[in-house]
Amino acid sequence: MNVSSSALSLTVADVDASRAFLCTHLGYEVAMADDGFVSLTRGDAAVDVVLLRGGTDVLPPEQRDQRASGLILALTVTGLAAEEARLRTAGAPITMPLRDEPWGERLFQMTDPNGVVVQLVEWAAAADPADTDDGAAAIVITPSTDHVTVSPNATMAGLAAPSRGSTELSTWTVTMNAGATGPEHSLSREQVWTVTKGALEVTCHDRTEKVTAGQTLVLPPGLLRRIHAPEQTEAHVSMPSDGVASVPGTEGTRELPWAR
Repeated sequence: MNVSSSALSLTVADVDASRAFLCTHLGYEVAMADDGFVSLTRGDAAVDVVLLRGGTDVLPPEQRDQRASGLILALTVTGLAAEEARLRTAGAPITMPLRDEPWGERLFQMTDPNGVVVQLVEWAAAADPADTDDGAAAIVITPSTDHVTVSPNATMAGLAAPSRGSTELSTWTVTMNAGATGPEHSLSREQVWTVTKGALEVTCHDRTEKVTAGQTLVLPPGLLRRIHAPEQTEAHVSMPSDGVASVPGTEGTRELPWAR
């Protein structure tokens, strides 16, 4: 058997909505189309996608009322972080933020208007045994102005992060001027703050804890917090690298650019 091409056929409620999503965000083009049917292609190694409207008689009778579910359309790409940034800027519905898996897969996911999950993947290059001795090499990270983010309330200087060699943790320093107060928010992963200069007042619900220089504060995931600096303060923060923030009254989650 010689396979000359391949296609994934998806039964959806709204063919036009999925067509627009794949063409707008992922560069697919229409190869063929008819009422309730469209065939999409990219002209590279990406699998062709066929979209069928539910109820069409080309489907077996027992499948005509079913919809695409429980599957992931996975596309392996290069420059994954840049693709994620491009799609986020374009307003694509990113439903799983960029993350790293221990088996070497880096990925993020989107969900199209019909609920089809599209996953973009980049695989870490296997280590060359000639490049290592008995174990993994240590990585030295030098702070850089390229990884500094300034907000109205604080300055964050990124240290360890997936883009700079770490695989599990992100670390950064925070500098807050006297009287500065950050927005109320929560994080999806545990954070550990060590105050190195000054003091912080951290309010969670109706309780405020004061953390002074030399003390460490552990904030569990999902805990709504507001951080205030009564004086000029510096702190060191660490968090699992896939953590994202949520802000009350807004939809979705926010990545921490200094931790990526």
